[in-house]
Amino acid sequence: MGKTTTIGLDAADRRILRALQRDGRLPITALAEQVGLSATPCQRRVKRLEEAGVIAGYAARISAARVGLPLQAFVQVALESHSEEVAERFHTALAARPEVIAAYTMSGEMDYLLHVLAPDMEAFGEFATRGLLRMPGVKETRSSFVLATLKEGGDVPV
Repeated sequence: MGKTTTIGLDAADRRILRALQRDGRLPITALAEQVGLSATPCQRRVKRLEEAGVIAGYAARISAARVGLPLQAFVQVALESHSEEVAERFHTALAARPEVIAAYTMSGEMDYLLHVLAPDMEAFGEFATRGLLRMPGVKETRSSFVLATLKEGGDVPV
């Protein structure tokens, strides 16, 4: 990832962002009313925030458990080498795995942290042994399983 550029946000921008984080499907008229603007200036601000990448997109939050993926694991991965070639091959293999819903490059002992969903322990084991451990450059993995979710999908504090 490259350098992140920030834009200046005023109080109205922040009210818009807070409201859209609570409900991204708000019609512009309802959003404008909530944040104390008329519809046209509100629409212009939303468009500017979208174009600047502050609003990165809109999506529905889906319950993984309700669609048959109740097992969640966080998997730490260490690579054999930190060469660009090894990392690129790992990234390509990782991108092809739908079980991995998020992946982060990390500092510390391990190189990556993966958020993985699976229907059960058997399916996770299959992913880990026949998928992850066979990915290019993988030296070591450590898995931790979610026992209970205390907080998720939190809003960005704007």
